Amino acid sequence: MTETTNSVTKGRIFSGIQPTGNLHLGNYLGAIRNWVTLQDSFESIYCVVDLHAITVPQDPQALRASTREVAASLIAAGISTERSILFNQSCVPQHAELAWVFNCTARLGWLNRMTQFKEKAGKNRENATVGLYAYPNLMAADILVYRATHVPVGEDQKQHLELTRDIAQAFNSFYGRDVFPLPEPQIFGSATRVMSLRNGAAKMSKSDPSEYSRINMTDDADMIAQKIRKAKTDADALPSEAAGLANRPEAENLVAIYAALADSSVDAVLKDFGGKGFADFKPALTELAVAQLSPMGQKMRALLANPADIDTILADGAERAAAIARPLMAEVRDIVGFLGASTDH
Repeated sequence: MTETTNSVTKGRIFSGIQPTGNLHLGNYLGAIRNWVTLQDSFESIYCVVDLHAITVPQDPQALRASTREVAASLIAAGISTERSILFNQSCVPQHAELAWVFNCTARLGWLNRMTQFKEKAGKNRENATVGLYAYPNLMAADILVYRATHVPVGEDQKQHLELTRDIAQAFNSFYGRDVFPLPEPQIFGSATRVMSLRNGAAKMSKSDPSEYSRINMTDDADMIAQKIRKAKTDADALPSEAAGLANRPEAENLVAIYAALADSSVDAVLKDFGGKGFADFKPALTELAVAQLSPMGQKMRALLANPADIDTILADGAERAAAIARPLMAEVRDIVGFLGASTDH
């Protein structure tokens, strides 16, 4: 795959996802579903960021399994390996090479302002890895090695994208060359914040000890139905307007999930179900969730049964990604002044 006029006029999306495994409904409605939609409007590059994963300790076997699982989940959700590029980050060495150049471009003061490092390092800041501290520089390299024009971001990543723009601008300014674009955030109004099925005040999370707190993307129809049946609710009927969901976190969560899966609005859902209790609402939500989600789980399980096929897909994606990254990195090597920069290594 090479640079084309179409990719410039259409725009290029880059986004990465951690190989944490056990992806759930929150991951799907919060990000993955929107990535699928982006394929219609952008040249799309999606990456399982295994280099980022090792900023904290990982079991090697588990990391390999999680990388395959996340790739399978993206494919099952609708990421086309023909229309888009899907690969794992460590297979394209230009990410790491450009990250080092950016380590020598970014300033300590910029990284010291990154709130996510403070949150992840916590009280053990002195024991955190250098990789965890410099994580935003690698994220900038991930984006800019493909000259991505847009990046889908959540609230927690906005600061990192701002740093990416700062690094791009600093490099361009220092070398007097217009090498990197300043990527724009692609923010979705439709991204749904999905909460725990057992506690409407907490985000749905794979770290919750209760399996019934989340719907996993690998769950089959029976498990999805069982988890919705057991989802925490309250005794009141549903209101006819969204304002009536105030101080009812579990009810608000289930209605929001229904609205997201139905591509509808909370108000439209409440227009249909206002005045009805959960004995009526839960079966309708179950039917919708099973219809939307169980085919994805089925496809995921089929993909994971043949890990060699997933590896082949990722290897093909890595070669297509590298075809874009190599010329960019050769240009950067030449600009910086490295010998041998003119070769497409």
